[in-house]
Amino acid sequence: MTSDVPSRRDAARAEIREFLSTRRARITPDQAGLPSYGGERRRVPGLRREEAALLVGVSPQYYIRLERGDATGVSESVVDGIAQALELDEAERAHLMDLIRTAGGPAQVARRRRSTAPRSVRPTIERLVDSMNGVPAMVLNAHLDVLAINSLGRAVFSPWYASGEPVNTARMVFLEETAGTFFREWGNAADDTVALLRAEAGRNPYDRDLSDLVGELSTRSEEFRVRWAAHDVRIHTTGVKKLHHPVVGDLDLPFESLSVDPGSSTNLVTYVPEPGSSTEAALAVLAAN
Repeated sequence: MTSDVPSRRDAARAEIREFLSTRRARITPDQAGLPSYGGERRRVPGLRREEAALLVGVSPQYYIRLERGDATGVSESVVDGIAQALELDEAERAHLMDLIRTAGGPAQVARRRRSTAPRSVRPTIERLVDSMNGVPAMVLNAHLDVLAINSLGRAVFSPWYASGEPVNTARMVFLEETAGTFFREWGNAADDTVALLRAEAGRNPYDRDLSDLVGELSTRSEEFRVRWAAHDVRIHTTGVKKLHHPVVGDLDLPFESLSVDPGSSTNLVTYVPEPGSSTEAALAVLAAN
């Protein structure tokens, strides 16, 4: 199915425009070490395009074309200059490169695919997850579908399974009524969820299932729409998940997210409590039930 390719490339160009303009808006001339002209008459909250071009080391005309989505022939050195000028982190730089590849690549190499995310895991991975008796563990694909979860993981995330399976964590965060109480820091969970999906959309812009998921969440959740419009992306491999479990109360769960295969967006996520903590004791109660 190739008729969708031009529109998807156009969408990638629009993504470049929105992404770079939102990154520019975060940086003031003072922060960038530039004189600020115009005072209260400045019409933009951050850098002007001409100021960004000066920092990148390209002509204003070149930078304006790029920010409008004309990504043909953009070199890595220019991307590095943009990353430095707009203070992009590793995830943001990678996202920009993904968008540039899509917007600037030949149309004939792009094909709209039903999905790039696996819907199952190898039996050995499933057995590995099941064997992790002492910690909650799960496998998530790029769409944040739960592909495998061990018994303690099911006990910890039992509210997700009240309505049956399959489980998608993005739907749980934005569409499940109990999410606001289950996630003690719901705003952080929501930000992280959208940032992961936004990064995946940059890597795989022709993934129809991902587009359908984003469309569903955008239609049904204003909170999702607002966050999606911010164009934030993130590498989210470690942190602490703070939950309120309906049986054992508050849980503070440090987690690690490890790629199942090199270059894969399918990750094994493990939640390992601090030794001697109340969370470790609560997990022992859940494991015994």
